[in-house]
Amino acid sequence: LAGPLPELFGGSADLSESNLTDVKANGHDHFAADHPGRNLRFGVREHGMGAIANGIAYHGRFLPYAATFLTFCDYMRGSVRLAALSGLDVIYVWTHDSVGLGEDGPTHQPVEHYAALRAIPNLWFVRPGDPNEAVAAWALAVERRTTGDHGPVALAFTRQKLPTLDGTAERAREGVRRGGYILRDTTGGRPDVILIGTGSELQLCVAAADRLAADSIAARVVSLPCWERFEAQDQAYRDEVLPPGIRRRVSVEIGVSQGWERWVGDEGAIIGLDHFGASAPAGTIFERFGFTTDRVADVARRVVRDGLRGRIGTLAQPHGWGPTGHVGGGPAGSHPTLAEGDPGVDRTPSSDPGHD
Repeated sequence: LAGPLPELFGGSADLSESNLTDVKANGHDHFAADHPGRNLRFGVREHGMGAIANGIAYHGRFLPYAATFLTFCDYMRGSVRLAALSGLDVIYVWTHDSVGLGEDGPTHQPVEHYAALRAIPNLWFVRPGDPNEAVAAWALAVERRTTGDHGPVALAFTRQKLPTLDGTAERAREGVRRGGYILRDTTGGRPDVILIGTGSELQLCVAAADRLAADSIAARVVSLPCWERFEAQDQAYRDEVLPPGIRRRVSVEIGVSQGWERWVGDEGAIIGLDHFGASAPAGTIFERFGFTTDRVADVARRVVRDGLRGRIGTLAQPHGWGPTGHVGGGPAGSHPTLAEGDPGVDRTPSSDPGHD
C-alpha cells in the first residue's frame, strides 16, 4: 500500500512490531520534528493517537491510520466516535482481535468489542476471514473516501495465522465491498442450513459444511465481514445472500452474541462467546470453548433435525474450564488449523513485544 498511496500516514500506540503497521517504503522512515517520515510513534496513549489521526484527517491530503490491539480501542472510543460523527476518513488497524491472542488472558482479549463498535453510527467495522479478505478489507478502507460517504473504517485482524479459503480469491474483493457474500453454495438444490461466519471463525463454517455434506445436509456458507456495508445493500442482494425462506441458520463468531438475531432469525442458532476469555494458547481456548469444526457441524445438524435455536453457550467457562450449563452441548472435537496448545503464531516476545 505504501507505494501507490503516498498519502498513507500513521502509526501505532507503541505496538507497531505486533500490529505490523510500519510503512517500509524507502526504509523505516520515522516521523520526527526534524525528520520527514511516514511512521508516527504515538506512544502508549490510544486516545491521543485517535485525536491526532482526526486532526490529520481534518487537515486533509493525508489518509491517516492508527493501530493498537482491539481490546485497547476502549481507550480511544471518544476519538473514534468523533471521527464517525464528523465523517473523517481515518483507518483503524486493530489486531489481536479475539481470545485467540492467547496467553495474555482476558484483560487483552476482546469479547464485547465487536458489538460495541458496531453500535457506533457511521463506523464501518470489518473483520476479514482470510488473507484475500484482508486485502479486500484494506481496499474497502482506502476507497471509502472516494465514495462520498465519508467516515472511519475499522479493520480487525487476528494474531494467529489463518488459512486461505477456497473461493475468496475470486469473490472476496466484491463480497467484502458489499459487506457479505456467498462464499460456498450447495451444488444444486436449496440449502438445508446457512452457516454465517466472520473473521477467524469463517474457516469453521467452511470445514463444517464439508462435514455436513457427508451427512447429506446441504449447507451454504456466507461470509459477513462488515454488517454496515451489508445493511447498505439493496433488499434484493441481501435476500439473495440470506433468502428469507431459508430460516435455519447458524452464526459463528467468537464474541458476544448480541446483535446476531437480525441475521439468524428466530429459527437459527448463534454460536458466540458471552463471557470473558482465559489465559491459554489459542488452540486450547478454541477447543475448550467449542469453536471447532465438530461443534459447529453438530449445532447445525441439530438446527436442521431437532429444531435447536437461540444462543448456544460455550462448552466451558474459564477459571477451571467448568461447564456453562447453557443450551448447546455436543462434542468439542478439534480446530481445523490449531492443535491444543498451539498459539497459532511463530513470533517470539522480541518480535511480538506486546506478549512479553
